[in-house]
Amino acid sequence: MSDLIRFGVSIPASLLKKFDQYLKRKHYSNRSEAIRDLIRERLVEEEWRETQKEVVGTITYVYDHHKRELTDRLIDLQHAYYLNIISAQHIHLDHDHCLEVVIVKGGAGQIRELSDRIKALKGILHCSLSMTTTGKDLS
Repeated sequence: MSDLIRFGVSIPASLLKKFDQYLKRKHYSNRSEAIRDLIRERLVEEEWRETQKEVVGTITYVYDHHKRELTDRLIDLQHAYYLNIISAQHIHLDHDHCLEVVIVKGGAGQIRELSDRIKALKGILHCSLSMTTTGKDLS
């Protein structure tokens, strides 16, 4: 980081105390790095809301593989969004349940839509979307 800029922040003592406790729990060595991470996190969240921005992420879901036609519907969705899917990993959790992790890339709106369509399928027990930035706009 060649262009570091120092600036002052006014903060109530009680909030700073809580922030310092957060730093300790998260193993930060200093406040500056924690503040940089928090700023990056907010910028990434803002990027998710801009549907034209490209994001990457994972869609993770658990489902009952005995549910009639569910696997066919999942495969159909993956084919419909093949341009957004980089990779998929399938894991057998037990006799009845499977876990899939789908790595995705594309417009934030498209990725959210795919996740929502998977989540809405009958037989999906849990589905979570985790999006992050491609890093192109962060230094």
